[in-house]
Amino acid sequence: MALVDLTKQLAKEALGNQVKEILDPEKAAAALPEKMHAVILGQIQAMQKALKEDQELVVLLNGAAGTIRVLEIYVPSPQVFVLTGVDGEKNVTRVISPVESTQLVCKVMKVAAGQATKVGIVVPKGT
Repeated sequence: MALVDLTKQLAKEALGNQVKEILDPEKAAAALPEKMHAVILGQIQAMQKALKEDQELVVLLNGAAGTIRVLEIYVPSPQVFVLTGVDGEKNVTRVISPVESTQLVCKVMKVAAGQATKVGIVVPKGT
């Protein structure tokens, strides 16, 4: 009977430590993978929300094809961005890029009131 009691005690201690780790917010946050696409999109949305009437957020992507002004970000999966915009010659350009290697430059620029263009963000349900 002593072996059974010892086993129960060890199980309680092991489970108790696991429950404490799960309830610890710092350890819980470290255990969850960060959804990088959501963080990036959240930052862009927050910058757009903070703009005044005579300002717009210009999002640029520098790549092999030159600089592209991003007008729409489509997220077909949490790992992929499809960026649509225009290049320096006003050609419609689409770039498909892994989220973790996408580097966007965001600039707040002055425009005539009511002339601001917003970056469209399209995230399908479940993404």
